[in-house]
Amino acid sequence: MTPMTTLPHPIRAEEAELPVHDARALTGNGIRARIELDGQSYTLRITRAGKLILTK
Repeated sequence: MTPMTTLPHPIRAEEAELPVHDARALTGNGIRARIELDGQSYTLRITRAGKLILTK
C-alpha cells in the first residue's frame, strides 16, 4: 500500500496577482479586438449581453 500524496491547493486569482486588462480598452471602446499569440490571430468580441467571446 502506498501513502496518499497531498495535492497542492489551487491558487486563487487574487493571490496570483494576475495582470488586469480592460476589455473595452483592448477594443478601443468598440466591440472587437484582434489578439495575436505566437503568429496566430484571434478575435475578442464583446456581445450585446456584455460577455466576452474569443475565437480563432
